[in-house]
Amino acid sequence: MQFERLTLEMRRLALQAGARIMEIYEAEDFDVRAKSDASPVTIADEAADALISAGLQAAFPDIPLITEEQAASHAQSARTFLIVDPLDGTKEFVQRRGDFTVNIAYVEDGVPLRGVVYAPAKGRLFYTTADGRSVEEHGPFGDMPGQTIPIGVNPIPDNRALMVVASKSHRDAATDDYIAQYGVRDMTSAGSSLKFCLVATGEADLYPRLGRTMEWDTAAGDAVLRGAGGEVVRFDDHAPLTYGKPGFENPFFIAFAPGVLLIRA
Repeated sequence: MQFERLTLEMRRLALQAGARIMEIYEAEDFDVRAKSDASPVTIADEAADALISAGLQAAFPDIPLITEEQAASHAQSARTFLIVDPLDGTKEFVQRRGDFTVNIAYVEDGVPLRGVVYAPAKGRLFYTTADGRSVEEHGPFGDMPGQTIPIGVNPIPDNRALMVVASKSHRDAATDDYIAQYGVRDMTSAGSSLKFCLVATGEADLYPRLGRTMEWDTAAGDAVLRGAGGEVVRFDDHAPLTYGKPGFENPFFIAFAPGVLLIRA
């Protein structure tokens, strides 16, 4: 894989998809429909998916593509693939809360090696560079990368003073009970894959997710966090979270800075 080219293409497509999403987001109204699993979908999801899919298939025709909005792609099985959530956080989009992202990732042998997370309403763009390290690029965003700042997790988080981030739309009692076992300095909430990015930048130390997610929800944020020195493990046995699982469904997981001493449930 030519990682320099991959980085540029993923960044370009994420920005283009984000621009299209914002056109719809800023309109007076847009239709919201329910998918077969009762989750919401909008014209923004579909427009972003069409744009990203066409771009990735043109640039990397030999690499399988898995995308949330194309059910036929979910039957694929491959060790190396691209995986896309064109609009992660549709609930936040519909409620105009701004915490939604464009996610594109490259997975090889179960590991998300490269990824881009773009939050267009917040003007935040995170991605892994060709060498696998993670950066945040500061806008305005042009055709080529502008000013980038290397990002990294908090090097020595104190288990007695953790900053915890949790889901804005999927918080539940089980998550609260687990978090209560730690010494928490403060908590914040965020939608979509932004939670991974907050850990990656050191704005948070711990993100537990005790709820259903799919690989397209997490792969890009996982890649960014790994490139910033963080980790993502299964909730049950603390083994690394892997990708390419049957059905692309994730178990519960924990994303964290390595200095955090994880507690087993």
